[in-house]
Amino acid sequence: MADDILPFSSAFPEANEADWLREVEKALKGKGAETLTRKTADGLGIKALYRESDFAAAADPLGVPGAAPFLRGKTAAPDKWLPWDIRQRFSHPSPAITNAEILRDLERGVSSIEIRVDGSGEDGVQLCTAKDVAAALAGVDASIAGVALDSARGIGTRTAALLGQWAEGQPDAARLKLDFNLDPIGALAKTGTIEGGLDAAFAKTAALAGVLSAKFGAANLYRMDGTIAHEAGASEAQELGGLIAAAIDTLRRLGGKADVAPAADRMIFSVALDANYGIGIAKLRAARRLWARCLEALGLPASPMKLQAVTSARMLTKYDPWTNMLRGTSAAFAGAVGGADMLTVRAFNEALGLPEELGRRIARNTQVIAMEESQLGRVADATGGAWFTETLADDLAQAAWAEFQNIEGEGGFAASLMAGAFQARVAAVREARAKDIARRKIPITGVSEYPLLDEIGAPVADVDPPAPRKVSDAALKRFVPAAPAPGDDAVADALKPIRIAAPFEALRDAAAKAARPPAVFLATLGSLAEFTARADFARNFFAAGGIVSKEPPVPPKTAPELAAAFRASGARMAVLCSADKMYEAEAAGAAEALKAAGAQRVWLAGKHEAAGIDANIFAGADVVHLLKLAQAELGVAQ
Repeated sequence: MADDILPFSSAFPEANEADWLREVEKALKGKGAETLTRKTADGLGIKALYRESDFAAAADPLGVPGAAPFLRGKTAAPDKWLPWDIRQRFSHPSPAITNAEILRDLERGVSSIEIRVDGSGEDGVQLCTAKDVAAALAGVDASIAGVALDSARGIGTRTAALLGQWAEGQPDAARLKLDFNLDPIGALAKTGTIEGGLDAAFAKTAALAGVLSAKFGAANLYRMDGTIAHEAGASEAQELGGLIAAAIDTLRRLGGKADVAPAADRMIFSVALDANYGIGIAKLRAARRLWARCLEALGLPASPMKLQAVTSARMLTKYDPWTNMLRGTSAAFAGAVGGADMLTVRAFNEALGLPEELGRRIARNTQVIAMEESQLGRVADATGGAWFTETLADDLAQAAWAEFQNIEGEGGFAASLMAGAFQARVAAVREARAKDIARRKIPITGVSEYPLLDEIGAPVADVDPPAPRKVSDAALKRFVPAAPAPGDDAVADALKPIRIAAPFEALRDAAAKAARPPAVFLATLGSLAEFTARADFARNFFAAGGIVSKEPPVPPKTAPELAAAFRASGARMAVLCSADKMYEAEAAGAAEALKAAGAQRVWLAGKHEAAGIDANIFAGADVVHLLKLAQAELGVAQ
């Protein structure tokens, strides 16, 4: 129909899939299109082209947005002004400073707040008393702007009780938008210990939830947090399988202590999104499929899954942190288009320390621009029917369901954690990914690829470490006077967060601390056309470890000139850079001349082997291992 007005497609010849496949084979020099398929961490294939035959929707009806089973989101008509909840996280240890940050951000586009609580002040706000909560939330109208909690340590029952006590004093308490986010199993996964055991923890949680539920009708009580597994290195299927397993185990353990149906209805789910927005959109879609299947199996009525998308912390980098803005934007795009109900974008400078105003401003404005300028939330389920999205979401849901069944076979999520089974599977994926990162099969822009040794750092907040405090249990005792009898502590190996750039960043940190800046001499052979490609590769390779490349102002033409240029550079190590034919003729002689000029080690860019060559650097090599060797040769303390 559009071609009747603007005949774009008529300008191109007719084509079909067979024509495309022939062109692909020609471009790949005889290889088939299947060689373009890439695998996810779960082994799921992502093809270069998808067709309607890839997804048999008739076999599994998706329905429509806003209708049961809500696989395509909760509504067919997104809110024109606020299609999703812009949720900002706050973690400054001072309640007063946190309050100033909250009010500033609410005035500038944030629609709800999430306070990370830590009595020690190391990783969150010290909300330890009712006075602290009142100070942090002064001027906040929770009937308009939602208030959520995130406990850095423990289940969060004490903090939830303090928030409940504050909320009792607010007008029209039943309408307050509160997310208490109680999560005993998540606390076990995050910290590795539940004092008094899980039975006592769930008895206390259920008792408190019952009181809060009666007082605050609009509040969510529980949060199942898939980001814990993600930040520890889990695959997408492991994250989703663990997420659903945590929900089912929570409902199972609440059974007999609380009504399961209201508990399921007042539960939110947190999912991490990284810079791969295609996978991120499919992940959110798969999560809804999984929860709809669980509600059906439990005999509960279909209801929309309350999804909070949080941009990944493990993808953030300390070096070239400005690139984190692009990572956050890609993840936010996935959250908006994928239909997240709440979206939290991490500050781009979070990996460096506590974010200040610039970090929080970029985080909130990323969402504001996506919502108000890009209009991402105007269309319900924008990717619905896209063959790639539907196929990958289905594949991911199947893989996650298999992980969920594994966990159930191990006795449920808590039992799997205490046995270490889930952690072992996560560790296997994490280690495999680390190997691919070390070999740059998974590139990290600004760190493993295209690093900037003279980069401009990003600012962070200057915070004096506060004295550790203990969160008061006075409010909890008021809400739950009869504490359940404790048992033995529940213990598991904690799922500790990682950052995928950490191995390269450790090399950069070591180089920055060296008394003498590490440097390597680029020993170029032949003409500019012959050595440029590998000289660029070597420069980028060594910069990833904080090693400066020194180059002669004029390319040497003979071995004596090369030796003289090396001596003038002051370097202790050299890397030969040229084409393979030049290596065959001159590599051995050049290496001999360089070592005679004082080079402690001579490496070669490429796979050519010759006398005098101590190591080779090439695409697919273990870059982290080779950079550690190079730093050791250059006297950098590891």
